[in-house]
Amino acid sequence: MNRRPRVFVTRVIPDAGLAPVRRATDAEVWPDELPPARDVLLEKVRGVDGLLSLLTDRVDDELLGAAGPQLRVVSNFAVGYDNIDVPACTRRGVAVGNTPGVLTETTADLAFALLMACARRLPEATDYVRADRWQTWGPLLLLGKDVHGATLGLVGFGRIGREMARRATGFGMRTIYYDPVRADAAVEAALDATFAPFEEVLAAADFVSLHTVLSDVTRGLIDAAALARMKRGAILINTSRGPVVDQAALAEALRSGQLFAAGLDVTDPEPLRADHPLVGLPNCLVVPHIASASERTRDAMARQAAANLLAGLRGEPLPDPVAG
Repeated sequence: MNRRPRVFVTRVIPDAGLAPVRRATDAEVWPDELPPARDVLLEKVRGVDGLLSLLTDRVDDELLGAAGPQLRVVSNFAVGYDNIDVPACTRRGVAVGNTPGVLTETTADLAFALLMACARRLPEATDYVRADRWQTWGPLLLLGKDVHGATLGLVGFGRIGREMARRATGFGMRTIYYDPVRADAAVEAALDATFAPFEEVLAAADFVSLHTVLSDVTRGLIDAAALARMKRGAILINTSRGPVVDQAALAEALRSGQLFAAGLDVTDPEPLRADHPLVGLPNCLVVPHIASASERTRDAMARQAAANLLAGLRGEPLPDPVAG
């Protein structure tokens, strides 16, 4: 009788994906809220046929070697896969999958929510009430920035960037974008978005929202020089990857008034501790990487991750493969 494939799941995921994995495999699921430590992860993957990983799990030559030659598939519960050395997996014949598409709208919703909250200073206003400082209505109290009629600058014009542009149309915003690959004219027309060079997007936008992948090119893309090019009093939103932004330079730009505010779903390092300078700034809104955190979206991600894992174990093409 053929044995059931062994898999390790590095965190508890929604049951929409976990249940089919348990039914089809001999699955060990890491039960803690925090990810397994590196030495524990290397031990847990020994002899497994499949791995269902998260962004917090580094999948590299060391891990692949620890797992052994029987490892067939790594399924990442995320759209991003900068935690995975895909070429190393390809060299060893290990298929890699991710979960694109299903979290596009949900992530854009969160990015736009951060934009709105920063523009109208909602966290500061909430703290103002909770501190019992609210005495009366005041003409100058907590003045923010208008969203309607403002210019939205997008750095990255993939799925999520385009959904941001779609949302901006409802607020009568002007949208400009930069992406290494310019979109078709029909897409630009449908979303009322205009291509511009990177420096022009920074200089012209009232809101700059980042939707780029993390790579050697984009790491540190928003550094002190880039922040200085931005319109004074602009707002920066980052739901892409933390290392795209130089955190120290951002803190200085916020303290100096070069930027009015920033909204961050991702940081570098991640998580940020409460004593980090950015967390202590009243004009910096930091949330704990929750862009895809809706029940429906996380269920869809779980089903997608499970489908990739099980297809790889069967030796079939993955529904959502990552090319090496």
